[in-house]
Amino acid sequence: MSGLELTGIVKRYKGDTVLNDINISVDKGSTLVLFGPSGAGKTVLLRLIAGVIDPDQGSVVINGVDMDGVAPEQRGVGMAFQNFALFPHMSAYQNIASAIEVREPVASRLDAAVKGIARLLKIDQVLDHAPRALSNGQKQRTALARALVGKPSLLLLDDPLRNVDAKLRFEMRIELPALLAEQGTTVVYVTQDYKEAMALGSQIVILESGKIVQSGSPEEIYLTPATMNIARQFGDPVINLLDVTPQCDSRGAYVRLSETTLRLPSNLQHTEGRECVLGIRPESMRFAGAVTPAAFPATIEAITPLNEKTVALMRTSGGRELLLSQPSGIASPDTGQVFVTVEPNALHLFDKSTGERITPIIEQAEAVVIDTANTVETVA
Repeated sequence: MSGLELTGIVKRYKGDTVLNDINISVDKGSTLVLFGPSGAGKTVLLRLIAGVIDPDQGSVVINGVDMDGVAPEQRGVGMAFQNFALFPHMSAYQNIASAIEVREPVASRLDAAVKGIARLLKIDQVLDHAPRALSNGQKQRTALARALVGKPSLLLLDDPLRNVDAKLRFEMRIELPALLAEQGTTVVYVTQDYKEAMALGSQIVILESGKIVQSGSPEEIYLTPATMNIARQFGDPVINLLDVTPQCDSRGAYVRLSETTLRLPSNLQHTEGRECVLGIRPESMRFAGAVTPAAFPATIEAITPLNEKTVALMRTSGGRELLLSQPSGIASPDTGQVFVTVEPNALHLFDKSTGERITPIIEQAEAVVIDTANTVETVA
C-alpha cells in the first residue's frame, strides 16, 4: 500500500513555476529521499505535503486519503527542520511533549511516551535542560523526538542533520534507518548530502528547478546517473569526465585515451562522430600489473591516503587529469609512469550539449512464428 501519493503537483509563485508536474509514490513504511540543490523546490514540496500551502494543480494522498481540504493538524504528519525550531522557553521534555499533550490528557501516558522516545534517541539524561543548554546534536535529537513521539503515519524531515557535526551525522546515518523502521513510519527526507541519500533512502528522487530529473533506488542512481550533473554529485572522489568523440569498427564503439583504444559498452554505435563526455568512476580503474592491449599509460602526480582508500592523481599522455581510487592496503606504485585498466561496463557516456546520459540502442530481436500450415516465418 502507498503511504504517500503525489500526482501532477504544480505550484506557482507570482507566475514562476517552482514545482512542475511532480509525480511520486512512496510505499507505506519506506523512506524516500528528496535530493537536489538549494532552490530546487524540496522544502516547498514538504510544506505542500504537510498542508501548509496548497498545490495549484494535482493531488496529495496520504494512506489512501485525499488531503484536499484537510487541515495540517488533521493529516497525521510529523515534521523536523534543519534549524531545530525548538521553543526556547521550554525544556527538552516540554518541547517533545508539546507535540501530543493536546490529544494525550493522561499525564502518565504522556510521560511514558516522552521518556520512551527520548531513550531511543539517547537524550533522556537532558530532558530537563533548556535548548540553550543543549549541544547541536542534542537539539537535533530533541527535534526528531518531538516529530516522532506522536507516531505519525508520515514523517517529513527537512535536512535535519545539516547543522550537526560530522560525527553525529555519521552516527545518525546508521541509527536513523533502524529507528524509523521500528516506528513503521513513511518518511520523506530532504538532503543535499549524497551519502545521506544513499544511506537513508530506499528510493531517491532528484529535483532540479522544480522538476524530477531522476528517480530510483540508490544503486540505480549511482550506477546509471541520468545526467552528468547527477554523476558529479554522487561519488567521492568525483567522477572523471572527459570530452570524447567515439569511433566505430567491426567490434563496436570505442574512444582513444593515451593513444590506447578504450572499448565502450555494446550497442553504442550510434554515437560515432558525436561530441560526448566519457564518465569514469575513480573506483572503476585499477593499476595493471603488466602491459596489456586494454591498459592505457598514465603518470602519477600525487597519492593521497584517505583512511579506507587511497586516491591517485594521474595525467594521461594527452595531458588529461584522472583520479583513481582503490581500497587502502592494496600495493600500488606511488610515482612515475603506470598502466591503468578500466572496467568496460562501468563507463558512462553523456551527450556533451545536453548533459544527458546516452543509452545503448538494443536491436529488436527476430521472433520465430509457426503458422497453422507448420511453415516457419521470421518476423523482424
